[in-house]
Amino acid sequence: QVQVVESGGGLVQAGESLRLACTSSGLTFDGYALGWFRQAPGKEREGVSCITRDGGGRYYSDFVKGRFTISRSNAENTVYLQMNSLEPEDTAMYYCAASHIFSCVPRRVQGYWGQGTQVTVVS
Repeated sequence: QVQVVESGGGLVQAGESLRLACTSSGLTFDGYALGWFRQAPGKEREGVSCITRDGGGRYYSDFVKGRFTISRSNAENTVYLQMNSLEPEDTAMYYCAASHIFSCVPRRVQGYWGQGTQVTVVS
């Protein structure tokens, strides 16, 4: 049974940092591209950052470039999202996905989704 589990969300002040982690089991971890997505209330889910199977390729959405960093450890079956200089606009549920294809477009993800971890940034 495949499991994808996010952790690390919380409530922080604007300007502070959080590190999200996503651990997967039940799948061949290095056979999947991984991504972080987010969904704010009343908005559609959007891609935040994605990383290729071997970690050699990364995508960042314009609204997080320079602030967020994605990384993965295939030995630990874990993908991370380091989020710095957080802004209230970053408040959302953050989801991790393991996909057979490398895409940061939510509807193109072919694989597995986690249940999400809430990030709330207050000013």
